[in-house]
Amino acid sequence: MASSSSAASGKSRPECINSSNPFHECSDYCLRKIAEAKERIEDEQRPPVDRTVHPDCINASNPYHVCSEYCFKRIADAKSGLERAEQEPPSADAGKSDAAQAEGGGGDDDAEQEDAGSDDGYPQMTEKQKKLFELRLKMNEARKANQQAMVAEKKRMEPRTESRGVSKQKWLEDRKKKIGKLLDSNGLDMTKSYMLDTQESAEAKYKKWEKEPAPYGWDVFNQKTLYDAYKKRTKNIEVDMEAYNKAKEADPEFYRDTSSLQYGKVSKVPEENIDRMVNELKERDEKRKAFSRRRKFHEDKDIDSINDRNEHFNKKVERAFGKYTLEIKNNLERGTALPD
Repeated sequence: MASSSSAASGKSRPECINSSNPFHECSDYCLRKIAEAKERIEDEQRPPVDRTVHPDCINASNPYHVCSEYCFKRIADAKSGLERAEQEPPSADAGKSDAAQAEGGGGDDDAEQEDAGSDDGYPQMTEKQKKLFELRLKMNEARKANQQAMVAEKKRMEPRTESRGVSKQKWLEDRKKKIGKLLDSNGLDMTKSYMLDTQESAEAKYKKWEKEPAPYGWDVFNQKTLYDAYKKRTKNIEVDMEAYNKAKEADPEFYRDTSSLQYGKVSKVPEENIDRMVNELKERDEKRKAFSRRRKFHEDKDIDSINDRNEHFNKKVERAFGKYTLEIKNNLERGTALPD
């Protein structure tokens, strides 16, 4: 009645959240909310009736504390430590007493089991609550084991994150650090790193430096390049000097010129030489098929293709029609070819 009279009088209650508003007047809704807030505060301040608290827990004096898996683990660790500290070697009398107890009736065993059940660390829990609590502990352990197994399997199945270039860069950095440590231990700087090279590595390095670069462009067809290719082809050919001298003595015009009457005459060639020539031509053809020259990549060149095949086709078109379409391309890039 008092609350309804105050609401009817149009006054604001001090517990209302809108009491600071001078124009606010509490209604039945405000009073109902104030009563619900009071009940909620009383419930929060009231200590819980049924709690799972171990008497050996360090927080057992807290009326709001509920023991969890961590608390029981700490208690078990503390008890095991005390037992190990106070453990003594068993005596003969103790063995006899144990044997006598084993020969006793089953009633004593049942009594001991009941006593153990009352002192197993859960005095305020029933048998069903104990079993449920133990099942929850096992479920937590199984969940953690599954999570660890899943993470380990994921690490095994995932590919390596490092690419080939990154691994090579890392290898070069590690090698540079290792060489730097060796130079520091010998009192040398980085400019004298060549002093750490062995004879084999130095010879391989010099051979690489002395190697001439491959011919490029029109240099492929000049006389020097063709002669070098001829020497490379004839390097592995075995020459029979005796057969050569015999053929030279048998034919006075072995080296014929244009004024010779025997010009164009074919001399007799042994079958072995013909077979050797055929084998050399076949080997050369196989090498040519297996050869793939690495093209240079020009970073400043505009990209006008979507893949390697399209790039090759565009190069062909450019060689055939590039000079005719150059003006059109320039106009399109400048924008002068577009209509006004």
